[in-house]
Amino acid sequence: MDTELGNLEDKVKQLADLCRHLRDDNRNLRQALLQATQENQHLTQKLAGTKERVATILAKLPEDIL
Repeated sequence: MDTELGNLEDKVKQLADLCRHLRDDNRNLRQALLQATQENQHLTQKLAGTKERVATILAKLPEDIL
């Protein structure tokens, strides 16, 4: 009986350790996702600005160059 309880205790400790590890991983992944989302938004805005500048430059070029 003591052996069974010891084994169960070990398994519970392993499960608790795994839960802590997964919680930490999840927190890190959420932070990485937030950073990637923010970077994506920044790059999307930057791309939109670049598209506008290129369109403005193209509009100023004479028709025969295009």
